This record gives sequence, structure tokens and C-alpha cells, in this order.
Amino acid sequence: MEAKTKIGIDIFSGAGGLSLGAENAGIKIGLAVEKDQSAAKTFTRNHPCVKILCDDITKIDPKAHISETPFIVFGGPPCQGFSLSNTKTRTSENSNNKLFHEFVRFVDELQPEWFLFENVEGITTFNKGETVRLIKECFAAIGYETSEDVLYASDYGVPQHRNRFFMVGNRIGKTFTFPDKDDYKVSVDEAISDLPDLTNGDKYAELPYKKDLMEVGGYAQRMRSKSKMASQNLVSRNEDYVIERYKYIGQGQNWRAIPEHLMENYANVNNCHSGIYKRLNPSIPSVVISNYRKNMLIHPFQDRGLSVREAARLQSFPDHFVFEGTLMHVQQQIGNAVPPLLAEAIFRKILAY
Repeated sequence: MEAKTKIGIDIFSGAGGLSLGAENAGIKIGLAVEKDQSAAKTFTRNHPCVKILCDDITKIDPKAHISETPFIVFGGPPCQGFSLSNTKTRTSENSNNKLFHEFVRFVDELQPEWFLFENVEGITTFNKGETVRLIKECFAAIGYETSEDVLYASDYGVPQHRNRFFMVGNRIGKTFTFPDKDDYKVSVDEAISDLPDLTNGDKYAELPYKKDLMEVGGYAQRMRSKSKMASQNLVSRNEDYVIERYKYIGQGQNWRAIPEHLMENYANVNNCHSGIYKRLNPSIPSVVISNYRKNMLIHPFQDRGLSVREAARLQSFPDHFVFEGTLMHVQQQIGNAVPPLLAEAIFRKILAY
């Protein structure tokens, strides 16, 4: 007897990191919702057969677009300032809570077997942990048993020390446990060493890889599986004085390695965040790829910022995945995404139930 296709609904989809992980695990995406036009274009480019609604989620009736009960609803609603500390804030009228309540509304109306909710790690300590407790109460009230944890992407084959909060729930009486960690950590060098050499401000749609497929490790081979050339070799152009600063920063070092006379434009250099002007250490997983242009993350061997393809590799997006929009929008999409390999590990564990 043929197994029934399991349908997933991706809301607040962004570029589609969660959807890519779900598809790789064997889930068919039935619908996506994303308000940002550039991210929606990226999603469509890479999931051409999936209907995406580029609209305000509060205006969307999910049952008008979904004809069958989905297997899972997933997504990461923005929850900046999210607080459920008292009954007054537990209303859809509160602008800080609205988007989370839209996630709950979709789950409540569609009644999937499972849901996956992801967010920043900080949500676990916000409001002294009360926020997560009350989120669990919201899902319990509509019949879902939940489990939650903070996962590190580097524990699941992603060459990046990225931590995210996940809550997984179901209405079929299962107690979910998160997937086991992988002891092996993929390094920056394993992830990007075959990508082309570039300089500050380079913009190349395609370039040959530096190494043959059989010369690279398993991670790079997987990223290259459908690609003959390296695409989107796009590097932001930094001012000459910024590049001069880069030259003083060793692997794993940050702005503190820059001579004081080159940092005189900072009113108070001690206010600099430890994450800026960080040169990646090639022998370990990368630091977090968030807004890597704004943070001025530096290539481990070359005095320049990371290219779009390098950042995408460090997020575990395969090379055939193409991002749409301006360079700034593309960089933000990559930084905001859930690493597909991390997502895939969670979806595979859900499917195992």
C-alpha cells in the first residue's frame, strides 16, 4: 500500500530554509506564506511548484488555500518583545503578540498532526521563562503536546555555531524527543575551500570551482551535487580603510587586533561588539552567519567579506539554491534563514514517529 503524501505548510517562510529541510526529509510543501517580496521571490525560484502567498498573514484564511488537513505546519514568527506575562497581553490586539497568535491560529484552524515553531534562543529567558511557559499553554489549549529545546546547528552537520529555539508539538499523543547530535563538526575550510578566490566588491554570476568534486569532502560534495559552477559569487564592496583593517586580523580574531590609529572614527571603541570584524577560523565551524555584511565577517584567508555563496554554504544551502533580490536583501535572507540541514534532522525525527 502506497504511503500517503505528507503535506507541510510553511508560514513566515523567508527564503525557505525550513521548507528545503522538510522536502529533503520527504515532506511535500503545500503552501507558503511570506510578506517580504524579495524572500518570496527566492522561495518561488527554488520551489516553483509551491503556491506562496506574499501578503499580510493576518488577512489570510488558511482553509481557503488548503483543501486537505496537512501533516505539519511550521515556521518562525517574529517575536521581538513578545510577552504573555498577563491576560491583557494574551490578545491578538497586542502588536507584539499578533504574529505568534497567527501561528497558533493556523495550527488551530488546520489541525495538523504536528507543528514546528522556531525562534531565537533568547525567547527562553525572556520574561524569566514565563513566555515559553505561556506559549506551551496556548498550544495545550488547542490540543497539542509540546517539547522544546535549543539546538546548535553545528551538532547536525552545519558548519556554523548557530543556536535556535525549537518547539515541536503534536495532537496524536506522542512525546517528541529531539534528534541525536552528531559528534563530527564540519569546519569552515571543509565547507568553502573549493569556492572561487575573490576580491573586495567582486560580482560574478558564475565561476569554476577551485577543486574537482572528488577532491572535496562529503559536505562540499553534497552542496555541489546539482551544480557544475559556483553561482552568486557576490561580495559587498567595502571602503579601502576597512580592507586595511582586515589585514591586521588573524584567523579567529576580531576588531581588537586592529591598531588603534585605524579605529579613530569610533567614538568609543570599547563599545564595539565582539562579533564585528571577525575573521573566520578555517579549522572549526563558523560563528553565526546573521547579518554578515553589517558585522563585516572576514574570509579566513582573503582580505574581504564573505560572498553570497560562501555564506549560503555556511548555512547549508546547496549551490543550486538561488537567492533573489538586491545584494543587501539576499544577505539578509541568508542570515535570517534556518539552516536546511538542521531543519532536515528535526523533520526526519518527526517522520520517524
